[in-house]
Amino acid sequence: MNALDDLDRRISGCRACPRLVDWREEVARTKRAAFADWTYWGRPVPGFGPADARMLIVGLAPAAHGGNRTGRMFTGDRSGDVLYQALYDIGLASQPTAVTADDGLELYGVRVTSPVHCAPPANKPTPGERDTCRPWLVQELNLLRPTLRTVVVLGAFGWQAALPAFAAAGWSVPRPRPAFGHGMRVPLDGLELFGCFHVSQRNTFTGKLTPEMLREVLGTAAEAAGLRGRTAESEGTRPPYDG
Repeated sequence: MNALDDLDRRISGCRACPRLVDWREEVARTKRAAFADWTYWGRPVPGFGPADARMLIVGLAPAAHGGNRTGRMFTGDRSGDVLYQALYDIGLASQPTAVTADDGLELYGVRVTSPVHCAPPANKPTPGERDTCRPWLVQELNLLRPTLRTVVVLGAFGWQAALPAFAAAGWSVPRPRPAFGHGMRVPLDGLELFGCFHVSQRNTFTGKLTPEMLREVLGTAAEAAGLRGRTAESEGTRPPYDG
């Protein structure tokens, strides 16, 4: 077991926030009718992707019937449908869908994580829960640091949570801290931070975030990280990134 695998294992056993523990476990017991035959994960959801990732995507928190059900970030919900389709389109994912934790999906040079690892009620963790979970993100950043070159943060909450984590992990964050904005690009000591509207249903259904907008931010960040996704539609596959 490498250090990142060990971190993921320890995250999955965390019970630090009573409100989140109660909620995630209640959701796992009561379930949603469409998933009545599922055994829910019902635990904190660790990050997903290779330990030598050059690019990191930071979300908000697992969805109650998505990651909290499947045990993998952005898997089994509509936000994940949008995100992984975009990663597939630019050649950084092996398939465009994320249905279960064992569906064979691979990410090439990119890892996905969140500042809060438990599904929160109403998709709104408290500031205290965000701060309690921060040390996990700091540890993950430290482990990824040797290869990490770019980070795409989805949404204002993730942006506000990520900046203190980067500072705690040793990066020099500008003062005053830069405000979130879609397309925002901030250099941090050899690391580039990108802002992107969250892939929430509210944003994607209303057109606030379109597939083209998402691909543009992800593609720019991937290029800055030295990831050059390739496509091979004629072979029916998407091979790993070059570089």
